[in-house]
Amino acid sequence: MRGILLVNLGSPESPSVADVRRYLDEFLMDRHVIDAPWLVRRAIVSLTILPTRPPRTAHAYRAIWTEAGSPLIVHSRAFANALAARIEMPVVLAMRYGRPSIGAGIDELLARRVDEILLVPLYPQHADSTRTTAIEAVRAALAARDATMRLRVLPPFASERRYLDALASIVRRHRPDDAHLLFSFHGLPERQITRADATGRHCLKCRDCCAVASPAHATCYRQQAFATASAVAARLSLAPQGWQLSFQSRLGRVRWLTPYTDAVLDELPRAGVRTLAVVCPAFVADNLETLEEIDIRGRARFLAAGGESFTLIPCLNAEPTWVEAVAHWCREPLPEAPFDAPH
Repeated sequence: MRGILLVNLGSPESPSVADVRRYLDEFLMDRHVIDAPWLVRRAIVSLTILPTRPPRTAHAYRAIWTEAGSPLIVHSRAFANALAARIEMPVVLAMRYGRPSIGAGIDELLARRVDEILLVPLYPQHADSTRTTAIEAVRAALAARDATMRLRVLPPFASERRYLDALASIVRRHRPDDAHLLFSFHGLPERQITRADATGRHCLKCRDCCAVASPAHATCYRQQAFATASAVAARLSLAPQGWQLSFQSRLGRVRWLTPYTDAVLDELPRAGVRTLAVVCPAFVADNLETLEEIDIRGRARFLAAGGESFTLIPCLNAEPTWVEAVAHWCREPLPEAPFDAPH
């Protein structure tokens, strides 16, 4: 029997400074998140981030926290429950950091006597800091339990028809007719893009690299982001001047993917855009980066720059068309990606 293991990023237990500090320590010490040697990473996290960042991040979490808890956990559980109601397979939700843990999720599937796990990393586009770390953590948890069941991994679905149709549907429903559409993807350091390039010579190393066919695209977050945005814009019949793409949530001083969302929000009103809708396709569940970074701080930034109307398009959350898309993949898994092995 196949069991479904859904894995998303995770959340602090509460918006308290202590819980946020514990969460940030676990998250930022992942070698795929800060890709530096352990000692360097430990020094960065312990000496420069943890002394100052937890109070600010806790304040941001408090702005979006609900009576039911973290929005990411709440939406992810609602999605898992809706999926379980659509398929005759065990469905378990786990988080890469925090709880419910991957180990607890695997224990639950073992107790339900599955002989195959389909791991569904809840990230449309490939990145080592999301997909690869989740795959590694699941494999390590299985090895620690001497579990012999087969592990299958759902590949990135950035260009899959069912995902694109669901995303286009929710944008169509929430976007004001005259609104300029901004696709704001989570950012990545450029060095993580080139490091994931299996060819070693394509990503960010040739002109229009995302438009030139290459095996590197199988693990290229940037190319998959452009593919998602272009496909959704086409489904919405948007003119080229009616939409654009940017990258949010940069951290530190290294160069990240551009253009930066905060800079774009400053520039759009000066370019004549007064009505804006923002969608965040790197996320399938609303969370800190969508609800606080974009809908609170991003909204304020755009309006302060001269914008007049700002709409955040909700993530897919437990949207029925999205639930049905994943239900279909659970019954008939997509072929595993050729470069899906951890880097």
